[in-house]
Amino acid sequence: MAYKARLKEFDNILNKDVINLRDLQKLAFNGIPDDQGKRALCWRLLLNYLPTEKASWSTHLKTKRDLYQQFIDEMIVTPGCKEADGGVNDHPLSVNPDSEWQAFFKDNEVLLQIDKDVRRLCPDISFFQQPTEFPCSVVVNSMDVKRLHRRVERRVLKSANVERKGLGITKIALSLKKATEDYAPMDEGQEAHWEVVERILFLYAKLNPGQSYVQGMNEILGPIYYAFASDPDVTYREWAEADSFFCFTNLMSEIRDFFIKTLDEAECGINNMMTRMLTQLKNSDLDVWLKFQQLELRPQYYSFRWITLLLSQEFPLPDVLRIWDSLFSDEKRFSFLIYICCAMIIIIRHQLLNGDFPSDIKLLQNYPSMDVQIILSKADELSKKLY
Repeated sequence: MAYKARLKEFDNILNKDVINLRDLQKLAFNGIPDDQGKRALCWRLLLNYLPTEKASWSTHLKTKRDLYQQFIDEMIVTPGCKEADGGVNDHPLSVNPDSEWQAFFKDNEVLLQIDKDVRRLCPDISFFQQPTEFPCSVVVNSMDVKRLHRRVERRVLKSANVERKGLGITKIALSLKKATEDYAPMDEGQEAHWEVVERILFLYAKLNPGQSYVQGMNEILGPIYYAFASDPDVTYREWAEADSFFCFTNLMSEIRDFFIKTLDEAECGINNMMTRMLTQLKNSDLDVWLKFQQLELRPQYYSFRWITLLLSQEFPLPDVLRIWDSLFSDEKRFSFLIYICCAMIIIIRHQLLNGDFPSDIKLLQNYPSMDVQIILSKADELSKKLY
């Protein structure tokens, strides 16, 4: 379909008083144009942030954005000297479980990992190092530690670690796609995009204490925030932070089980997804499946990261955005992700069949550069085959 014709089809759907979500899914599955912020708008709809009735958008967005500002006001705070129970002043050495200082120090353990991760987000582009047009005024103009990165300067908490108890978190082995140096903070009155991402993740961790923050969540939030903060429509771009928070929260509600170790064996857990992928590979390419069996090349060695992070670590950001158009449009979230993973393997089958264990692992963990449309077309073909 010609590009202009596709633009017109998107306009026809998005300009109606009530958005037909099914029609939008069908159209967006094959890619969303970046023009006039269509991707950002479609993602807000596909991630169930915007209601389908356009008349309610203004009120809905104001309510959500006001709520997010309330989160900032209430949760990104410096402990003060307000009276604690019994009339004793709160202070850093207080053992009172209701002490703001106790919560402050506990939060810093998680914040340390967030800060480390966001300072190296999407190093193949400079976007996250650049200043946002719309810094959070109550944060950047503050002289205290409302600027989160100040709370976890490495010289202060150099030996701190994130320790998860209770639910148990699966450790995600990230790829070597890292920046050579950590991103630097902006001067007073400004903040970089990575600082905004840090604030979103910190608030998410505070609001979801049972799960908190897990390494890799930054890779899920990054593309969403990039799409919203790059929106050509300034009236939407101004609220990229709040909108990204709620879309990220909605997406995490769908994939959160991938990040919780105790749910690895559940139907919605990561092990079930990897088993489904291996079954699909067996049906699609028996020779490669047999080779993997022979080498004892388990899916945990490569597809754990693929599935958990929705392929955000395997491809450049523009390709990730295109892949996510299809994933977010998938009615059976996230079945199409299984087909993409299988397509990735089948496309490089000749190298895999001719390789040994070390070379095959290296190839799968560092997927070769190629036109992502080739992979998506193969995945679509696999999804339509009957066995």
